[in-house]
Amino acid sequence: MRDYLKFYIDGRWVDPAEPKTAEVINPATEQVAGRISLGSAADVDRAVAAARRAFAGWSQTTREQRLDLLGAIQAEYAKRQTELGDAIIEEMGAPSGLAHGFHVGLGAGHLQTAIEVLRDFVFDERHGDTIVAKEPIGVCALITPWNWPMNQTCVKIFPALATGCTMILKPPQLAPFSAQILAEILDKAGVPAGVFNMVQGSGAVIGTALSTHDDVDMVSFTGSEPVGVQIQKDAATTVKRVGLELGGKSAFIVLDDDALAANVAGATAGMMGNSGQTCSAGSRLLVPASRLDEAVAAAKAAAEAVTVGDPTGAVAMGPVVSKGQYNIIQDYIRKGLEEGATLVAGGPGRPDGLDRGWFVKPTVFVGTNDMVIAREEIFGPVLVIIAYDDIDHAVEIANDTNFGLAGYVNGTDLKQVRAVARRMRTGWISMNGGFDFHAPFGGYKRSGNGREWGPHGFLEYLETKSLLGYGAD
Repeated sequence: MRDYLKFYIDGRWVDPAEPKTAEVINPATEQVAGRISLGSAADVDRAVAAARRAFAGWSQTTREQRLDLLGAIQAEYAKRQTELGDAIIEEMGAPSGLAHGFHVGLGAGHLQTAIEVLRDFVFDERHGDTIVAKEPIGVCALITPWNWPMNQTCVKIFPALATGCTMILKPPQLAPFSAQILAEILDKAGVPAGVFNMVQGSGAVIGTALSTHDDVDMVSFTGSEPVGVQIQKDAATTVKRVGLELGGKSAFIVLDDDALAANVAGATAGMMGNSGQTCSAGSRLLVPASRLDEAVAAAKAAAEAVTVGDPTGAVAMGPVVSKGQYNIIQDYIRKGLEEGATLVAGGPGRPDGLDRGWFVKPTVFVGTNDMVIAREEIFGPVLVIIAYDDIDHAVEIANDTNFGLAGYVNGTDLKQVRAVARRMRTGWISMNGGFDFHAPFGGYKRSGNGREWGPHGFLEYLETKSLLGYGAD
């Protein structure tokens, strides 16, 4: 039973301004796993004031000082990776192999990337007698989701630290444990008082207080489209910068070649990872109509091979994060059946033998791109196979969406894979499994604005200043 009842403000663990707590439920057992305090606007005021005081000093630190701090954080992070993985299993139900592997590894990867980028990042550019300087934007509000707790938290904190910003983190209420451990890591590593602050609580209270606060210069939010829209509206009154990484309904195009069956199987298994709770998931699987039966057979076999169960064991898929999320997914599965989509694997209800916990069957439909299950982000292990006639038709289907966060193209002809990827209207495209911590990540259309990861992630936290008549050194 975890009791995380204090906030981290101005370099100290402090009691909330008003005593109010919430239970955190383990989604695999439906039992209470711990408690957190729920913050208020008064807690936000304290945290913002601390960040504002600290900004004057931290913004003037050297590259070497920031690298030293990131190195110290890296050492502490390495010591506590097992604890972080255990927390992620407990708070959001990720299977042990995934939690201790990719979940924790993403946080470590973003930290290493921040160090690598900071070493060579050009903060000043000379143009004749003018210097164009990039300077820290100021006090940043970092609002993160529950589905990839370390990824979404670390991809914001470390670039903000590296660029000289100060910050207030608002972790997800559903999955707050790993953020608490990360705050302990930062404290142990010696982050100066006020540079990093953390207030737990609900998005409606803490997120709104941060988004509307006069002394917050920038909001970085990852989450749903409706909340992102509201944050933009709230932030508009103070004309602060807002970075948004929102939802997706990403297309995974499998080309017509000898690797089709293997690529379909890989795409299906990948979609079920993290219980489908990934904004960049390839949830629309586009396959050639002439080989639909072959693709369906491969997807069915892959989905039925996904092991589901206790996330502390050797399974591929654990539960979804909450009862509420489970119910949303079940509604979408029923909607798919009502719309006339063909059910290939899975379906409503829990998998056989799992009567407790928010477990969902790995589900595959064959449908069309106009169905609700192909238009809206389900955020669960539900894949829709859509047939295309030719490459032009595949690209048309892929781009026929309100979203544009990610995309995938797999095939043996690299020239064709590249050509298809170039035509997709989306911000991040993986070709044949490509992955890069330094590549910018972010979306077109309703998937958000701005970019995270690598050097582009630094730019989110920087202002541009022109120094005219600076002259030669």
